[in-house]
Amino acid sequence: MIQILYRSRQKETLDKDVLNFLSSLNQDINILNYDILGTQAHCLMLNKIGILTSDELSKILSSLSKIKYESKNKGIIQNLPSNNELSLSEDIHELIESLVIQDLGIDIGGKMHTGRSRNDQVVLDIRMKVRDDVIDICELIIKFIKSLIEKSKEHTNTIISLYTHLQQAQIGTVSHYLLSYSFNLLRDLERLSYSFDKINLSPLGSCAIGGTAIPIDRNYTASLLGFQGLLENSIDATSSRDSMIEYLSCLSILMSTLSRIAEDFILWSTSEFNYIELSDKFSSTSSVMPQKKNPDPLEIIRSRTSIVIGMLLTSLSLVKNLPSGYHRDLQDLKPILFNSSTIVKESLLIMKGITDTFKVNKKNALHLANKSYGVSLDIAEQIVIKYNIPFRKVHKLIGTLVQHAVKNENIPLSQISKDDVNKILKFTHIKIDLDELMFILKDTTPEKSIFFRKSYGSPNPMQQKDMVKSIEKSLLVYCKLLSRRKELLSAALDNLEKVIILNTIGESKKNNGG
Repeated sequence: MIQILYRSRQKETLDKDVLNFLSSLNQDINILNYDILGTQAHCLMLNKIGILTSDELSKILSSLSKIKYESKNKGIIQNLPSNNELSLSEDIHELIESLVIQDLGIDIGGKMHTGRSRNDQVVLDIRMKVRDDVIDICELIIKFIKSLIEKSKEHTNTIISLYTHLQQAQIGTVSHYLLSYSFNLLRDLERLSYSFDKINLSPLGSCAIGGTAIPIDRNYTASLLGFQGLLENSIDATSSRDSMIEYLSCLSILMSTLSRIAEDFILWSTSEFNYIELSDKFSSTSSVMPQKKNPDPLEIIRSRTSIVIGMLLTSLSLVKNLPSGYHRDLQDLKPILFNSSTIVKESLLIMKGITDTFKVNKKNALHLANKSYGVSLDIAEQIVIKYNIPFRKVHKLIGTLVQHAVKNENIPLSQISKDDVNKILKFTHIKIDLDELMFILKDTTPEKSIFFRKSYGSPNPMQQKDMVKSIEKSLLVYCKLLSRRKELLSAALDNLEKVIILNTIGESKKNNGG
């Protein structure tokens, strides 16, 4: 049986198995530094309002800094002796408070939790962690988009078939495909960036659920920790997790984008498509078949997408029936958040690496485009433009030509004989100059077809250049926004560190005999 710091009412100590069941200590390594920062800011505020003397504050800040140093260099959680009661703390919050009390005694260390609760403490740590994750993931998205743009610039005129229903549809370019991913990722970036403002609000000082009689200064701690404002209602601040679930939703949508890109790359790297070849650095082999080159990293991204989506659904199920107020169920949201963030970061790094290194088999892609009937719509539209014939009539003509070509060993439309084209013209009752039609059939090649299309957003190289400019312009806006956010957070935490140092100088001098 182990005595737990927080158990005041209970007469009996907590059963060891129950304690192990309740403990989140292993997961809490992710928020250890954030918990220390939050505690330091809280103690500075307690000194400001007269709860802690300057001497007590100095001792607590020194003790917390020591814990932070030891954690960074030794792994404080991992290296706790198994016979040490602190190894069975319920969470990182209890562990840190216990370590300070063990270091300074309860008369000093026991004061640092005044005016707060684990309920506002844990959501503070989570919000600080997730806001950093949002910035990190946004930066990784931007790097991936830049990679796609650079690859697209190399392949503005590289012909490839566009697909609908997994059937060859129209002629496009590799660049057009890659830019489509970029626009999709821009929306993912926008969603995540928007979530930051709702996450970067401080809950500290809301306490357990109903605030405190202690004259705390919530705005002061929020400012020290770099928050742009407060979660005003103490019930909402401690028990709501909608902003975290919105974040998970953004991650799930982002992973769905990555999974779709991965699926394209997997198909394109097959022997049947052979549009691209993955770098050896980003592919695996078979244990028995020596010829294999498997797109394993891309397949793992598909599976990890399912995991992230599953964790989103778990988080929704976790909160959907909770009444107002904090409940221990919410503890299990922490690993969901941490694991989802990690998966997304890793997946973005892998996707960028694959994009940077894959090679495009231009000749094969062009060969397959020439074998396809992807120019059919382009031919139809050239006829419509030249003769002003109703599109539906031309649709029937070209469909009949394709049907004839398929029956004749899938020959290209340009190789249908003049006599056969004339017969089909008569069959469809369309009045077009036969020589003109033969010229259009032969002149409309995959390489030329992309230049015929001039509509906004089409694969026309000029349109692609405009798309690149549009994407780069958007990225510049987000880069500036991220830079500004990082500067504000860095300035706030640098200031916090300076204030901590300023308030621990006296203690350091005493310890050194000054």
